[in-house]
Amino acid sequence: MARYTEAVCRLCRREGMKLYLKGDRCYSAKCAVIPEKRAYPPGQHGQGRKKASEYGIQLREKQKVRRIYGVQEKQFHNYFEKAERQKGITGENLLRMLECRLDNVVYRMGLCVSRPEARQLVRHSHFTVNGRKVNIPSYQVKVGDVIALKEGSKDSPKFTVVAEAVGAKTIPSWIDMDKEKLSGRIVTLPTREDIDLAITEQLVVELYSR
Repeated sequence: MARYTEAVCRLCRREGMKLYLKGDRCYSAKCAVIPEKRAYPPGQHGQGRKKASEYGIQLREKQKVRRIYGVQEKQFHNYFEKAERQKGITGENLLRMLECRLDNVVYRMGLCVSRPEARQLVRHSHFTVNGRKVNIPSYQVKVGDVIALKEGSKDSPKFTVVAEAVGAKTIPSWIDMDKEKLSGRIVTLPTREDIDLAITEQLVVELYSR
């Protein structure tokens, strides 16, 4: 499957906000998206871009959401079509499906520092869902599912550090986290209020409704 392999800080600069793709670096002075550094899009024309059109604003919002969750274009469009067929508000349905991806849930549980890292760890079979190994980052979790770190992974240096740090992390209310066992149960599906991201999902809906 195609994936982005260039410098991810360029993505943050292009969207004009932190997408938190590099974990701790995004919270440090090394972050590329801070006012006193390069607060403009990358590329030779980055500082001379014209005012965006209505379509351009909608496109940027879609790209921002897609990049936050690390989803490819075709996959994102498939999510939108599913969200449109569901009952309720299309934009909120879309965000709910993205939040319920296994890699995002692992990130929300505080078991990694970024969604790209969560995706890699899931692919390397470090996690189980209801006791069964799942290595598909896009796997959709459901209410009642228990996501846990695989027993064989708990002794690795990587997760020893995670176990020490997870106690200080804030876990969303829709996940019942057992910080000692490094496992979490989905108690309810996330609502729009649970998604703490600067996203205007209605712009994405308007883009696909053209």
